Amino acid sequence: MNVVFHPRYLEVYASNPAASPGRLEAILEELRHLPFVEPEAASEEDLLRVHTQQHIESIKHDRHLFEVASLAAGGAIKAAEIAITGEPAFALIRPPGHHASPDHCWGFCYFNNIAVALAKLKAENKIRSALIIDFDLHFGDGTANIFTSGPIVYFHPSSHSRKDFMTAIAARLERESGYSVLAISAGFDRHVEDWGGELTTEDYTTIGKLAKDAAERNCQGRRFAVLEGGYNHRVLGRNVKAFLEGLE
Repeated sequence: MNVVFHPRYLEVYASNPAASPGRLEAILEELRHLPFVEPEAASEEDLLRVHTQQHIESIKHDRHLFEVASLAAGGAIKAAEIAITGEPAFALIRPPGHHASPDHCWGFCYFNNIAVALAKLKAENKIRSALIIDFDLHFGDGTANIFTSGPIVYFHPSSHSRKDFMTAIAARLERESGYSVLAISAGFDRHVEDWGGELTTEDYTTIGKLAKDAAERNCQGRRFAVLEGGYNHRVLGRNVKAFLEGLE
């Protein structure tokens, strides 16, 4: 498992839970045994494949924020590029991205990291299609707005219980086929000790294993994940580690 990370992700770029000090540090402590890869920032050309020029300019008003957000998108690109070689990858990045639409954003997000990465692979003819599984507590409206139809499919389970949620993910991964890469918006705020109060740490291992098995059946094992939510620093690191143990 390759972990894509840049020291600048540790910078406090805003006053929200995704940018709070200690969040990534808690994850780094658990993943220190894995190989790390440093990304470059996404180019404006990369961002323009999914965002409008007006939206990009609005983020540029805060130069520090723009630099870190572009680097986060670049981290997702790097993870996707590693994945298509057949090696799994996890983008340990922030800001998160799944609430960023083509022309607006909210929910601690600025650029849609996973969408930027997949759009780049598609534009460069490195993939034909993709399946996105989003297990964050919150629906990734930005990702859904970007990929409204076509070869890149977005799925976020709608559930009212832990059992329904896990069943929905397993069923969708079993049903989908024919995609070139499996991409995962990995949010950990559904945990029993986080905002959602629903999933156990072991459930994240199960989700990772389900994703690995699906990728091996359908796309030569090509799979990567990017960090989205997860805000209880005390449990976040071990939840990420559990997921990656399943995904690897």
